[in-house]
Amino acid sequence: MPIFNDTQVAFADKTDAQLRKAYWMFKMIEQPALTNIGTSVLNFTVHNNFPFVTGIVKNTLFEQFVGGETREESMKVVKQLFKRGVGSIFDYSIEGKEDEETFDAVCKEIKDIVRFSVGNPAIPFIVFKPTAFGRIDLYEAVGNGSELTLSQKEEWSRVVKRFDEVCQLCHENNKKVMVDAEETWMQDAADQLCEEMMEKYNQEKPIVWNTIQMYRTGRLEYMEQHLNRAQERNYFIGYKIVRGAYMEKERARAVEKGYADPIQPTKEASDKNYNSGIDFVMNHLDKVSAFFGTHNEISSELIMDKINAKGLPHNHENLYFGQLYGMSDNITFYLADKGYNVAKYLPYGPVKDVVPYLTRRARENTSVAGQTGRELGLIKKELERRKK
Repeated sequence: MPIFNDTQVAFADKTDAQLRKAYWMFKMIEQPALTNIGTSVLNFTVHNNFPFVTGIVKNTLFEQFVGGETREESMKVVKQLFKRGVGSIFDYSIEGKEDEETFDAVCKEIKDIVRFSVGNPAIPFIVFKPTAFGRIDLYEAVGNGSELTLSQKEEWSRVVKRFDEVCQLCHENNKKVMVDAEETWMQDAADQLCEEMMEKYNQEKPIVWNTIQMYRTGRLEYMEQHLNRAQERNYFIGYKIVRGAYMEKERARAVEKGYADPIQPTKEASDKNYNSGIDFVMNHLDKVSAFFGTHNEISSELIMDKINAKGLPHNHENLYFGQLYGMSDNITFYLADKGYNVAKYLPYGPVKDVVPYLTRRARENTSVAGQTGRELGLIKKELERRKK
């Protein structure tokens, strides 16, 4: 029997009613046409303040994928997960805003998360997106080496300052911080900024962690080159290693602008690249730590096998697993049950502000082959087991 099929462990905290609701929701998400229409309508109605829609969202998608509207409200989920040995990573999921006032407000919120989580082992990481601190077009210009105007230079200095304030606060409070990866055209500037922060704050241990998307071409080469730079400058590396979530957008932009597709040509090539990333980390554990963000059972089992083959403790301080809240509980709770370091990304925020995240999550579930079907199969299996 495959090791991640123990639904009794996966859904121990869920009532029959919660499982039936989750089943209905994943069944809706499984239909691409329905998902596209539904997410468009949802965005429109919420942003035009249809009050009854907010209630519906909170009791369906929000309840499945989000911890709560505030950190305090989300602590109920944090405590429940930690009882099972699973950490939580607060993800302040405000997307799609590009003004300085919002950037400052989000930066303050991230710093508040750091202070809120000090001394709490149930919250092992802090996380933020680069575009939560600055405009994507500015990252692109910096990454391309474009000549910046005076106002752009001042704007970029504010982005750097936000990064630095968060990383410094994490360093002072011994909290690990992950910087999410986003679209390829802004990533060079984000990578450079993460390296600067690592050199500054990772002298003794990995406090700052960058995200590597292995569905991209050239990422393994980047990791190897980065390791050389880190060895020369004597600092530690932290990586969150994921496959990636912007494939359709990346391919379409490459066609539109006439440059080489930055995404691996096939799913198999992405999987092979991800597994090569696992090997890279396991071969350089003296310098590199990793948070393996994956819903892939084969990759998860491969990491476990390599940990065991090296005779490492399951809870090795340099190795973490992670999944999104509301998904892949069969992987998360199995790993926790076996003593591995594992954490859930736990989004939170006001319903209206979190809708872009929720609709993106719904579309991603629809586009990832087999993901939604697996969730449905596991829920169905557990409901049937409980009838016996």
